[in-house]
Amino acid sequence: MNFKTAIDYRKQSLRKLLTVVESNEKKIIRALYDDFKKPEFESILSETGFVLSELQHTLKNIERWAKPKKVLPLLLNFPSSDTIYKEPYGKVLIIAPWNYPFQLALCPLIAAVAAGNQVVVKPSELTPNTSKMIAQIIAETFDREHVTCVEGGAEKATELLAQPWDYIFFTGSVAVGKIVAQAAAAHLTPVTLELGGKNPCIIDQSADLPLAAKRIVWGKFFNAGQTCIAPDYLLVHQNIKSDLIHLIKKEIVRAYGENQEISPDFARIINAKNWKRQVSLLQDQTILFGGKNSETDFFIAPTLIDEPKLDSLLMQEEIFGPILPVLSYQNEEDIRKVISRYAKSLAFYVFSNNEKFAKKIMGSYEFGGGCWNDTMIHFANKRLPFGGVGQSGMGAYHGRLGFDTFSHQKALVRKANWLDIPIRYAPYHGKEKFLKKILNWLS
Repeated sequence: MNFKTAIDYRKQSLRKLLTVVESNEKKIIRALYDDFKKPEFESILSETGFVLSELQHTLKNIERWAKPKKVLPLLLNFPSSDTIYKEPYGKVLIIAPWNYPFQLALCPLIAAVAAGNQVVVKPSELTPNTSKMIAQIIAETFDREHVTCVEGGAEKATELLAQPWDYIFFTGSVAVGKIVAQAAAAHLTPVTLELGGKNPCIIDQSADLPLAAKRIVWGKFFNAGQTCIAPDYLLVHQNIKSDLIHLIKKEIVRAYGENQEISPDFARIINAKNWKRQVSLLQDQTILFGGKNSETDFFIAPTLIDEPKLDSLLMQEEIFGPILPVLSYQNEEDIRKVISRYAKSLAFYVFSNNEKFAKKIMGSYEFGGGCWNDTMIHFANKRLPFGGVGQSGMGAYHGRLGFDTFSHQKALVRKANWLDIPIRYAPYHGKEKFLKKILNWLS
């Protein structure tokens, strides 16, 4: 099968994937729960539902995305016609993370298949039940020479990275992203790196505090905070800090109950190693709310920390869990002093009804993407690129941009033979003035 040109075959494969995912949705949701007690609602919203929506959107638009695009030819090349062709890179490696193990394996796969590539998917070994489901779904859907799933741990990932690929797509931590980039560089392989960072969330005096509290709690504690675009810390104007903290506490109880450990709507930390790391971040901190934890099922309650020192372990790296530091500020210089300590973030959030302030703050810092008066929802719009900048990642995808990410845009000029202007040919003597006149006219 020629995967490069067979649009019908790509569509057939994606339709079959749609059917297989739909028929296995309950099993996928169960696997996610077995891996880290992910609530069914969150699994549908951020995993199976997201994947099914991406499939439907891709099937609807793939022919339009793949169609060659005519562009205006250069007068200097007259007479000619110029076209951009979308061609697959070839053999693609996708390495998926554990925090959204189904979505972040399947969505890049959908884009890579739509673009005509052959794909190897390496799901996370930290979510073995979901990894097994991904392997079963891929085996049931695709010819082995078209798409293959390779399960295993870090050794298997290292083995795969040592092979030559035409494109590598990685989602995960900054530390591992550097390893992937180094391995790709050995073969000059292009990469997309979806990483993370310390995402600030700024709340000024004009914000709608009850609504801000509700949206912050949802964005921070969804998936137990194990989200690369979750707010990592709050920067709150000192005049409203106590009011906002009161509202956030109230909202946590409303969402998860007085005892969050028995809430069916709160996920768990992925494993013992990550649980111990999260608990260590609480040491020597002033806990405003929460702090309860249990190693039995890797539970850590939604927790608020008051004014942690910026050189503390908590504020040195991405938290990636249900711990939310609350810092105060008086002016924009205070904001700058905190945010400038960190590399460019993957996400950035501002809660404010002061348009001038919000636009100035969001325009003053570089970040992958963000929201004004909400959290995380920019991820859901297929018309928006999703990706980082600097240490938070490189490249972007979703929707059409995902198709383009896995496509080489090949330029082709078709020159007509009925006219051949001789000025470009040697000998050049005496043509310089005429050439400058033409170039000035064309500009």
